[in-house]
Amino acid sequence: MAKLLTIHIANTVYMLYDMTASIVAYKNDSEKIRTVLNSVLGTRYTIKLFLIDNSPTNRLETELKKELEDRRVVYLHNSENVGFGQGHNIAIRNAIFASSYHIVLNPDLKFSPAVVDNLFEFMEANPAVGQALPKVYYENGSLQKLCKLLPGPIDLFGRRFFRSFKWAAEKNKQYEIDGFNYDNCINLPNLSGCFMFLRSNCLAKTGGFDKRFFMYLEDVDLTRRIHKIAQTIFYPFVSITHECQRGSYNNKKLLLYHIMSAIKYFCKWGWIIDKDRQAFNNSVTRSVKTGSYANFNMKPGVAQDQSKRTDPHLLPA
Repeated sequence: MAKLLTIHIANTVYMLYDMTASIVAYKNDSEKIRTVLNSVLGTRYTIKLFLIDNSPTNRLETELKKELEDRRVVYLHNSENVGFGQGHNIAIRNAIFASSYHIVLNPDLKFSPAVVDNLFEFMEANPAVGQALPKVYYENGSLQKLCKLLPGPIDLFGRRFFRSFKWAAEKNKQYEIDGFNYDNCINLPNLSGCFMFLRSNCLAKTGGFDKRFFMYLEDVDLTRRIHKIAQTIFYPFVSITHECQRGSYNNKKLLLYHIMSAIKYFCKWGWIIDKDRQAFNNSVTRSVKTGSYANFNMKPGVAQDQSKRTDPHLLPA
């Protein structure tokens, strides 16, 4: 299938789309997915969107019938729940041949189509950037602090099970890069998986999501792999709204998935000794302390104008 999505002329590969995107659904509200679909498809650039449905039934195919009639949308229903990363990998296997960029999206987002346009232009102007994350807000308008260091075991288990202890609170401040004001671009090895704007050739080199992670930490794992070969940037000049259900805090089954993913992650990268983690985190900490943030090529005025247009309070309900 992937080979059908490219044109080869004189040994040159021509991408059929500027971007591809994917949403992985599991028993999600169709209205929320419709909101994300309309936001993405509102871009002025060419795009192909894959809706990967891990739900027990194909209910979404009926409820989103009108949206799925759009030729830019491909709906795929899996016979089983293959997980977050593996679901997106179905689309990624096509994306790396079909487009210059691929966007990984959660099904509970709200944003203006201008967000996609602005990030596309940012990535076009900065070929060293392999991944970008916009500023993210909760539905009540408060900021989600998604800029983090690479986690160690104490970071993850401390913030989850020992939040009331002073030592855990102090460790969590370090992990969440306390002191970063979220108004500057910064090169981070750990970016949230709720909205991942990815360069396709970086996905081709890293192989997409690691299938060992059913859900949780697959985004941390992928971002740090991309960070080794390209810049992975928090881009604060456009913003989105994320519902952020924090399922593992309310559901014992999801908590178990989270714990298992953490164990797999540290078995892969190191529980105590993780040289890349130490080097990457030290670099981020120095940048924040000294205020030495990288400058990027951007069209004059675009970032500021788009930030106003994508203020979460101006987004449609």
